[in-house]
Amino acid sequence: MAQTIHHYCIFETAGGFCGIAWSDAGIARFQLPTKTAEATERLLLRRLPDGEAGVPTPDVLATVAAVKRYFQGEETDFSGVELDLAGQDGFFREIYAAARRVGWGHTTTYGALAKELGAGPEAAREVGQAMAKNPVALIIPCHRVLAAGGKIGGFSAPGGSSSKTRMLELEGVNLAPPPPAQQSLGF
Repeated sequence: MAQTIHHYCIFETAGGFCGIAWSDAGIARFQLPTKTAEATERLLLRRLPDGEAGVPTPDVLATVAAVKRYFQGEETDFSGVELDLAGQDGFFREIYAAARRVGWGHTTTYGALAKELGAGPEAAREVGQAMAKNPVALIIPCHRVLAAGGKIGGFSAPGGSSSKTRMLELEGVNLAPPPPAQQSLGF
């Protein structure tokens, strides 16, 4: 059986340097921004050690342009991007498909995604594991999936949960607690 060839490129956005890797089947890896091209390349190749630098295809170039628009704060939809999820568990693929339906400026929870898939509340932990292992963060918008009660939860990308918060804020999602219903009279 022939080994799949993955090419990649590193590019700059308003949020920092991102990396994208692809095969003939679609986008296989995406690296969220870091401060340097070298750091991004190192992180991308950690998950794709056989990757080779390459010239992006027209579809990859369109995705790169969409990522740049995203980090400029422009509403962007990645649901039509072809993905190469070879090697991913079947249930994880279902979780990823459900997460891709969570649009710009919206959030859901691990438990709500599990319920949407017809699984019990115990599957929320599997949803969290799928999000942590997401090979194409942003394109599969794991940053839009929160912990119970709308808490930020974890985020395995550079910057951790603060990066997740910044991405949600870029989409207009405010995770601050609501103001009190009753205001003080000031005396």
